[in-house]
Amino acid sequence: MAKIKLLVSALEPSSNLHLKEVLKHTQNIELLGIFDKSLGNPLYDISEMAIMGVVDAIKKLRWFFQVANQMVELAKDADKILLMDSSGFNLPLAKKLKSTYPNKEIIYYILPQIWASRPKRAVKLEKYCDRLLGILPFEVDYYNSKAEYIGHPLLDEINIQHQANSNTIAFMPGSRKSEISKLLPIFKKVREKLSDKRAILIIPKTFSEEKIKNLYGDISKFEIKKETHTALAQSQFAFICSGTATLESALIGTPFTLSYIAKKIDFFIGTKLLGITQVGLANIILTKHNNTTLHHELLQENVIVENLLKEFYQTDRTVFKQKAKELRDYLGHGSSKNVADILMK
Repeated sequence: MAKIKLLVSALEPSSNLHLKEVLKHTQNIELLGIFDKSLGNPLYDISEMAIMGVVDAIKKLRWFFQVANQMVELAKDADKILLMDSSGFNLPLAKKLKSTYPNKEIIYYILPQIWASRPKRAVKLEKYCDRLLGILPFEVDYYNSKAEYIGHPLLDEINIQHQANSNTIAFMPGSRKSEISKLLPIFKKVREKLSDKRAILIIPKTFSEEKIKNLYGDISKFEIKKETHTALAQSQFAFICSGTATLESALIGTPFTLSYIAKKIDFFIGTKLLGITQVGLANIILTKHNNTTLHHELLQENVIVENLLKEFYQTDRTVFKQKAKELRDYLGHGSSKNVADILMK
């Protein structure tokens, strides 16, 4: 079987986790482009692509243009092109690639959340890409013809279920400095109030000891865990910042509440200008599916110790379990094998 050369643009750590799962189902594929160096020999490792905030993005703008041009040059040797998430970089890249190589197949996997904001991006995605692989059943409805639901990658990656009768509480204050600095002081107070419980603080795998020391301060009252799925499965309840972790906890079956404190201007733009009414991905998915929710969302000034403790004591575990099952059934199956089949064709 001839080797398939695949140009990949996967800038996010999560995209590379999903890519790793896809590659388990492929043969004779050589990766070119931007991805985690553990998967091959990239043009740039994803650590070089990380940006924090608007100022950083503006500073690196010219460099990103250069990288995009290098990717277009690299694409001349590629049989297919796979773009993953990161629409700020990948959508302009798709345009360049399609205009340079109109006959090369461009596949977009992990579509931008156009259902949350800027739905007009659907037109560009359909114009510049040949196949749009959605990981949420409802998101394909925002496109005319090229989008298809291929399953959700977390259903391939989560192979553990919630263990009931635990005396453990998990705390996930996020991965960004701004999230941790706002939530962790409150979580520490909650931990003091639940002193009879074993407390786990889940920290991103990529954080060095020095970074942990600088970001978290005194965390001696917690056990530190970096394996998110295992830690959540061991916990009777979790306090989680927004993000994919809420969906991971839902699919594992661990009851949780979402806490999020955004910058006031960002919260105003999100709620008043963009009309965002929900933050948690699990809630967004269930609302689209059957107009119900899975968990409460404590936002802004409502993130206080009393409210978090109330969530812990009053969350109905039976209802949560039922809703989590509805969510899992709606998503149906994993996506990795389906994506691999598309790449191998």
